[in-house]
Amino acid sequence: MKVHKPNRRMKKNLKKAHRATSLSLGDLILAVSACSKNNRETVAAVADLLETGRVRLNANGRKVRARVY
Repeated sequence: MKVHKPNRRMKKNLKKAHRATSLSLGDLILAVSACSKNNRETVAAVADLLETGRVRLNANGRKVRARVY
């Protein structure tokens, strides 16, 4: 008998979300922190989103690349 182990990885959503008109970096942090366990996990998740390019920042209508150190 084979026991099914749950997959610990997050599901990748292949559908792109509708573009928001204007959300701030604070809105992103609040959304991520609502789903994370602690502040350290929130910072890691936001840094990963910015570093991988899944989230883009705009400044005065121009796309800005975020560098994570």
